[in-house]
This record gives sequence, structure tokens and C-alpha cells, in this order.
Amino acid sequence: MSWIVEAHGPWAQAGARLRLDGTEVRELAGAESVLVPWPFPPLEPGTQHSLDLQLVGDDGSLTPWSEPLPFLTAFREEPWRAPLLSHPAPTLEAQPVLLRTELDVAASVTRATLFATALGVYQVAVNGVDVDDHLLKPGWTVYQHRLAHETTDVTPLLRTGRNALAVRLAGGWYTEAYGFGARAARFYGDQPAVSIELRLEHADGTVERLGSADGWRSTVESEFVSSGLYAGETTDARRRQPGWNQPFFDDSSWHPVATRPLALEPESVDMEPVRRIGEIAPVDVLTTPSGATVLDFGRIVVGRVRYTVDGPRAATITLRHAEVLEDGELCVRALRAASSIDTHVLAGEGPETVEPEFTFHGFRYVEVAGWPGEFDIDAFRAVVLHTDLTRTGWFSCSEPLLERLHENVVQSLRGNALALPTDCPQRDERLGWTGDAQVFAPAATSLFDVDAFFGSWLTDLSLEQRERGGRVPTVVPDVLGELSDVAAAGWGDAATAVPSVLFERYGDLALLERQLPSMAAWVDHALEAAGPGRLWERGFQYGDWLDPTASRPDKAKADPGVVATAWLFRSTRLLADGLSQLTGPVADIVSPSAEARRYARVAEEIRAAFVGAYLTPAGRLMSDAPAAYALTLAFGLVTEASMRAALASRLAFLLRAGGYRMATGFLGTPHVLDALLDNGQAHAAEQLLLQRMCPSWLYPVTMGATTMWERWDSMLPDGSINPSGMTSFNHYALGSIADVLHRRVGGLAPAAPGYRRLRVEPWFVEALEHAAVRHDTPYGRAEVRWRRNPADPAEVSVSAVVPPGTLADIVLPDRAPFTVGAGGYEWRVAAPLGGRLHQAVTVDSDLADVADTGDACRVVSTTLAEHDPDLAREFDAFVRWVPGRALRAELAAVSPPASSVEEIDRRLRALRVDM
Repeated sequence: MSWIVEAHGPWAQAGARLRLDGTEVRELAGAESVLVPWPFPPLEPGTQHSLDLQLVGDDGSLTPWSEPLPFLTAFREEPWRAPLLSHPAPTLEAQPVLLRTELDVAASVTRATLFATALGVYQVAVNGVDVDDHLLKPGWTVYQHRLAHETTDVTPLLRTGRNALAVRLAGGWYTEAYGFGARAARFYGDQPAVSIELRLEHADGTVERLGSADGWRSTVESEFVSSGLYAGETTDARRRQPGWNQPFFDDSSWHPVATRPLALEPESVDMEPVRRIGEIAPVDVLTTPSGATVLDFGRIVVGRVRYTVDGPRAATITLRHAEVLEDGELCVRALRAASSIDTHVLAGEGPETVEPEFTFHGFRYVEVAGWPGEFDIDAFRAVVLHTDLTRTGWFSCSEPLLERLHENVVQSLRGNALALPTDCPQRDERLGWTGDAQVFAPAATSLFDVDAFFGSWLTDLSLEQRERGGRVPTVVPDVLGELSDVAAAGWGDAATAVPSVLFERYGDLALLERQLPSMAAWVDHALEAAGPGRLWERGFQYGDWLDPTASRPDKAKADPGVVATAWLFRSTRLLADGLSQLTGPVADIVSPSAEARRYARVAEEIRAAFVGAYLTPAGRLMSDAPAAYALTLAFGLVTEASMRAALASRLAFLLRAGGYRMATGFLGTPHVLDALLDNGQAHAAEQLLLQRMCPSWLYPVTMGATTMWERWDSMLPDGSINPSGMTSFNHYALGSIADVLHRRVGGLAPAAPGYRRLRVEPWFVEALEHAAVRHDTPYGRAEVRWRRNPADPAEVSVSAVVPPGTLADIVLPDRAPFTVGAGGYEWRVAAPLGGRLHQAVTVDSDLADVADTGDACRVVSTTLAEHDPDLAREFDAFVRWVPGRALRAELAAVSPPASSVEEIDRRLRALRVDM
């Protein structure tokens, strides 16, 4: 149990009184208010209760009792007896199935509870009314090991006498074909199935259970012709069977269902459902060069399109979805084998409202074909779907591009949080890639409450591990076979990194305790792969995937052995830290403290091996690549202060040499800014953060992006689409930057698990006038805001709100760190500007000075491109912004026209005035 206190002025909790069902009271001592253990006797399954709360202040005062919180226990204790139901005549055509039965309900029934699960996706209706607003339930779990069930109170939907139970069922994730190209195949099964039990409680205390075998019949002859997550959905209104979900329907032409027992006991899953979250109207209708009609919804969304249409019988409307346009037409090339087409055939009996039910798409543009009569843009709405997560974090600042970047991360999280954390929502993939989840988990926790969401996925990760001797597949659930059954650093390390992040952000010790065996199994497997030398240099690695300076995604400049060994250290250290949180035995771990010490020693062995093999006495890494330096510094592989300073200086040098354009991929990017900021290189961090040239965080924003891209250059500067067969425009991995915006720019971070202690340490980015972050911590809302004094930019006002029950460590640059309790605060801080960002430069300035001046590199590149794009590309490819050479001399190497050089000089001189 958790509760949040809202208090005006200083107030501290000394105890709590909890009241169950208005009668039974428990007294709790202490100030804890987050994830407090249940103090009452265990509850019976399927029962309704209420809980309210009264708090005791440290001055002895009592708060009023809270409003009672009603709840239903959704778990079961009795075995699941209902069999799986499916259509008796299997077909491979991805046909959805309708199932129905009827029952008589006595007047003595006081409560009705529906338990249901499926191999596939389903919805149940009672007397024609859907039992809830959940979609694509029960989601996607590792079907062979874990099957989720839902518990729904359907008492209000039943009536005395005859009632109808009706199910709409489709294959969803269960029957989808996974893999790439000709290797794509169904992994789980060919036919969806559903299992249903209705529990009726009578006034005399007797319980009646109606299982799935009781009179059920099925058909595939319905308006649902076919459905697939990748293919889309085809419906035909002429095939509707009116009244099929109501009592007294003649189902004599339907088939008796096929039944089979469930292979495992379904379980209640603690996670928010998928719902319709909102609707978006199209902003424009376009006519493409080929003459097609295309709707533009203004931004990339995940869901489907609903429309209302009136037309003649057999008129066929086809919707085709895509994220971007290419040469003015839908760019379906990026979808690969996912056709993403929804088709509907009209009955011709008046207006019809159409919305697919068992599929979803990632799209901004929708091509509409077959529309009868005059086209009506107002007839369409994009219905946004995702797991119904609660928003908890917000960021704002004086730079609109950064705010747009942050919003793009929010939208990508929404689009990739649909039943499980996925890599993308549009092409023939949409899988739970472990590497993507690992790098993005901190940003996700900064934006939404994802504790249960990631916690459920981690359960599946643990189950997948058990068959593999501790190895974590690169996708969870694993449906790719040998393609994903590899031990890859940064991907398998989701087993250690994600539980550690959830514990840090939510204080969820129970989840950490549950995942520790999985964490240990992965670390042990990785240690075995590395061998006794403690350097992980064998086997396949993804490495710093999608390094923009590399020729191929898996050929990053950072040596894969350096990256893998860094992650081996990181995970071993996280495991040791996790074990140190526990005081009692856990699963197979008998003595957490002894195991913590053992893994801590192993971590030191890895550190020593890493330093001995990869670090030179001069403070360079043998793998002289930005990602290698970022991981080494961020993970603490080198501890000696002067050596860390040398490594950070080299990292900054390499980034400047590249014009402060991004030079890291999936694994290096989340850590590069922390590595710079924690080691005296704030100027380089600022230049990297605010860069707008390709590749950079802000480049996609300048190109109109509304979500995060998979590649830094998914769209090229000329507006063409990256020619790779792997290009997504809604891929949240590079959105890891959002966590840095919250923790560093906003200056609000957890200093103890669950934000029980906060760290307030804003990074006063010199190019920003202000920034603010709000976060709904488990203890309540925390805020940090800072703003420069317009009359004296070297003076900054900082304000903070610290929620009740917490402390905050305040770290400001002009005074020693100090600690405050709950309340609101404001400080005035002396924060002198560094000067390099606004220095005057010309074409005769040193290359390094030009690069260190805000926006100067972009000015040079764009000015060259105005005269000759090919010349600009050539210059950007070879120039190294290092000291000792003037920009004019470097420009001479590509022989630009004199007018171009003069224009560059004029614009560079104007930079200081503009800033």
C-alpha cells in the first residue's frame, strides 16, 4: 500500500491508521508511506473491500480519514477448470472467431465475476455490452510459460432470466508470423482459443461456476474476414449477424466449439490494460503525384483509424498506413512485410462507423481508396492506443527545440508501450528487444509510472532465461529462434539494469528481490562467456549498435570487447548492490550479504582486467572511440581522479573533432552526457546537446520529427528516406536523452530508492534562459525550476518543492552541498558564464575555437550546402575540428567559391551578435 501526503508547511508523519471495510483498524508506527506491507489477514479471492487511512503527525495531530478506496481482489485460489475453446474447423487464413452461449440467471444471484484468458486477443460481451474498455487483451506474455487472465465484475450486466455471453476472438500475437523475409513463420500456433468461467454467487452463499464447455457455439462467418497485427484487418458489413450477442439468437447454423485443456494455470497480471487513450483529427488531406488521397494526422501516432461512411452495398474502402512520405507517396518500404492495410466492405444500409478491433498501426499518413461520393476529411479520426500508463514527469525550458525533443520522447514511449515495451510499432517487428528496453528504462521512469509495466515484462524475461541456462535472448518474448538466442552485452544486461532502475525510481524492493535470481543467472552466464581473464571478447556482440560514424549497424568504432567488458562490470556491480539491499534469504540465494561481497570482489577483478588491458598510462583507451570513453566513465571503471579527467578530456576532444555531432549508438548515447558533466566537460556536453546538424538529438526535430527515430538519419538532410531496410520513425532507444533533461538540465534526480531522498543539482546550460522539471514521485510531486536574471545572466534563481516524507540534497555551484526537508525553497545562485559559447570567430579562427562556438559548425556546413551540397558533404566528411589549423585553410581543401567563404565569414561574425 502507498499513499501521498499533501501538506502546507512543515509536516512529518509519525504513524498511520489503516481501516479495512470501515471496521478493522491497524496501527502502524513510522514515517514510511510507500509500498507498505499489508497489515491485515490475507484476503479471500474475488471479494470486494474498501480501505481508508488516517495519519499521525510527529506533533501527535491526526489527519481526517481519507475517502475510502474500494477494490476487488482479482486473484483466484481454486484451480482453473474451464477448457480452451476454439473453432472446430481450423483455417490458416487468420480469421477471427465469434463464440456465444446463453444461460439462465436466478434472482438470487448477488454477484457475478467473469474470469477469462486467451491464446490470442479477445473481448467478452454480456447481453451485447462489452464487459470493459480493455483492448487486445490479455496482451502478450510468454505463452508457453505464463498466461494472463482477467477478472471482471459483470454483476451490473446480468439480468434475471435469459442472458447471452458472447466473445470476439482473433489471433493477435499468438498467431502472428515472426522473423524476417522468407524466414518469417508462426511461432506459437495457428488458431486462437479462449477460456471463460463465470462465477455466480447466490444470496444463500452457494457458488455456481459456468465453464467454457457449457453450450458454447462458434462461427467464422462474421463481419471479421481476416485480421493480423502486421497485415491489418478486413471486415465486411454484409456478413454481420445482427443480434448474435443477445439472448434468444438462433445459432443453429453455428458449430459446436472444439475444446482442449489449458496447459498451464493462468495468473492475474499486475499491469495496466491497453485502452483507447485519445483521438486526433486529420490536419490536412493531400493528393499524391500518383493521384492517391492521403490524410495527414499531423504527427505519428499508434492505433487505428475510425471513420463514418455512407455508400452503396459492396463499396470497398481501403486504408493504407505509413509514418512518412517518400517522393510524395506513402513510404511503405520502411514497413517491410507489414502491409498495414485495413479494408471494409459496406452493407449499403445507411451510415456505418468503422474501426478495426484486432490490429494496430504506427502512422501519420493514411491513404484512402474507394471512398464513395465526396471525400469528407471530418469523417476520420485517429484512435490512439497504448497501455494506460500514468504520466508522472514533465520538462520545459526556453529552447523550443529541446521541448519538442522531449515531447517526441513522450510520444515514442506511448507508441511503444502497447502491452509490452517494444522497439517500434509499425513494421514487421514490434518486439520486446531487451537492448532498447534497457537503454530507455531510465527515461521511461522519468515520464510515466512504468513499475508494473516493466515488472510484468521482467517476469517474462526471467521465464525465457530458465530454458537457456541464464542467457537472456535479445527479444522477450522470444519468437525469433536462433536470431535472438545469443548472449549480447547491453541486451542481456536488461536483466540487471531494468530491475535496478525500477528499484532506484520506485523503491520497489519486492520486485528487486523477485528479479535477483534472474540478475544472478545472467551475470553468471556472462562471466562464463568472458572466461577466467574477465574480459568478454568472445562470441557475437551487437556492440554500440547504430553508431552513426560506422558503415554498418554492428560495426561500431568502439571495440565490442571493450563495450561487453564494461557491461560485464556494470551488471556484476548492479547485482552486488541489489543483493546488499536484502537482509534475508531470497530464492536460491541463501545469504545475500555473502553473495553481495562475492560479486563485489568479482566486479573489482573485472575492473582490474579492464584497466590492465584497455587503459594506457596517458589516460587513453585502446579503443579510441567516444562510446568506449562514455561507458568507462559513466560505469566507474576508472576511479583515480586525474585519470578520469584525462579520459573525459579525450572524450570531449573526439566529440569536438567531429563537430560535436553524435558519434555514439544505442549503448553509448545514454551515458555520454553524464560522462562529460561528471568530469568537468560541461561545455562539450552543452555543444553536443544543442547541436542541430546531422547526426544529433535536435536534427530530427529540425526535420519535423514528432517521435524519436531509430537512426540519427532515418530521414536524410535532403528529405529522402534512409535507404536501409531497417528504418523506423518511432523508436524510443535514442530517447534516453529525456532522463538527462530531467536529472541534469532540470536538476531533479533520486538520491535514495523511490525518491525518499532527492538530489537537486541543475545544470545551468549557458544557452538556456530557464528550465523546469516536475515529477510525481511515490511521495508526491517534486519540482525544480531555474531562471537566469535578465539583467545579470550570471545570476540564477533556483526554486524547489520537496514533498512530505522526503529530504533533498541541494548541490549548487557557489556553495557547499546542504540538505533540506519537505517544503518550498528558493535560492539565488552565482553561475558565471564560461564565455566559449559566445566567443567571436571568423574564417581565420582556429578550427577548435570555431567548433566551440555555439552553432558555428552548422553555419559553415549549411552555407557551403547553399552553394554546392556535394561540396558540403565532402567537407563534413573529412573535416576534424582540432586545434592548430585555421578554418580558411581547411576550407581551401575543397576549393569553395570565394563568395562562399566570404558568406561563411560574414555569418560567423554575426553569430556573437545573434547570441
